[in-house]
Amino acid sequence: MEVKKPSRELYLGEILGQTFSLYYSRFFLFFIPFLAAGFLTGGWGRFVSLMFPVPIQPEATAPPDVLLSYLFSLLGVLIVTVSLSLLVSWIVDTIVGGMAVKVASDILDGRSVDLSETLNFTVSRLLSLLGAGIVTGVLIVIGLICLVVPGIILVIMFSLVVPTIVIERAGALESLSRSRKLVGGRWLKTFGLLLIIYIIIIVAGLIFGAISSAFGPADWIVSSILGALVSPILPIAVTLYYYSMAAREQPPPPQPPPET
Repeated sequence: MEVKKPSRELYLGEILGQTFSLYYSRFFLFFIPFLAAGFLTGGWGRFVSLMFPVPIQPEATAPPDVLLSYLFSLLGVLIVTVSLSLLVSWIVDTIVGGMAVKVASDILDGRSVDLSETLNFTVSRLLSLLGAGIVTGVLIVIGLICLVVPGIILVIMFSLVVPTIVIERAGALESLSRSRKLVGGRWLKTFGLLLIIYIIIIVAGLIFGAISSAFGPADWIVSSILGALVSPILPIAVTLYYYSMAAREQPPPPQPPPET
């Protein structure tokens, strides 16, 4: 089924159906960037762990100063490795997420897709994407810490930030208010869409994690391949949802004149 840019607000089932149809019809355009990102972040994680190996644990009977030195060394290694891994993963995931939105948008608008051009465009919007990610991430974490519910509301409110930055070329702060406006009046619908998509991703992640763990040292390679299969679902869905919500803003078509 050919998927076109929505000219009206879509039902939840239509968004989900068109998400998988679009993904299936242009599978490699979505899969390849996430596969490359998985290899990059996985390889970087292995490189960091080799550069900063975990110190050898002393015997339990070792003197207190030796045990204390080991704990400080272990803590330092963990801080460095986790920080470097998360930083690179965050930047790479932001780029490929933006690329997936751009690819979906180009397909829906009937434009040709060139992944190298898509990469260059997304990198040009990277500061806005990262800036919006920092602001929304901080607010969501604070909301989750407070009472959980405010955090969920913020996730819903800012769910269309990335499509707004990529498609409308909005700035980081402008995208926040724009996303809030687009989902306004459709909070429950937005929650339902995100809930379904995240359930699919989490269940697939658990299954893929169990499969990849059987491959020993090569588990990160298998995990990257399997993860790339499910990762495009969310950006495709929110792109379709963005266009569906934007269609609400369009004036209804004029009614034909009454017959005389």
